[in-house]
Amino acid sequence: MAETVYTKTAPDAIGPYSQAKVVGGLVFTSGQIAINPATGNVEAATIEEQTHQVCKNLSEVLKAAGTSIDKAVKTVCFLKNMSDFAAFNGVYGEYFTSKPARSCVAVKELPKDVLVEVEVIAEV
Repeated sequence: MAETVYTKTAPDAIGPYSQAKVVGGLVFTSGQIAINPATGNVEAATIEEQTHQVCKNLSEVLKAAGTSIDKAVKTVCFLKNMSDFAAFNGVYGEYFTSKPARSCVAVKELPKDVLVEVEVIAEV
């Protein structure tokens, strides 16, 4: 049976979904965007600032699930502009030092007009 993960230290879901689910020894996070959980707003302007906020949000969700970003096995990354790829990678690499498997694609739009969204699958 899947366990729903919720923490106040990460942004609330902005739709009918949960922050994450734990099942079968894995945690599956929903995509996180650069919402500051204290204000509920997107306050970061650059791709680097937004990526830092996204990774902080993911770290909090994973912590609430009883794991950490170090136990990530797969990420899926969505960029508004592929021209931000190098800058995104610079920040992403600071957090995902275990180098999980990854997909990274450019998309036309993201919620709240952010520049980046990342979802994670991690071991519990």
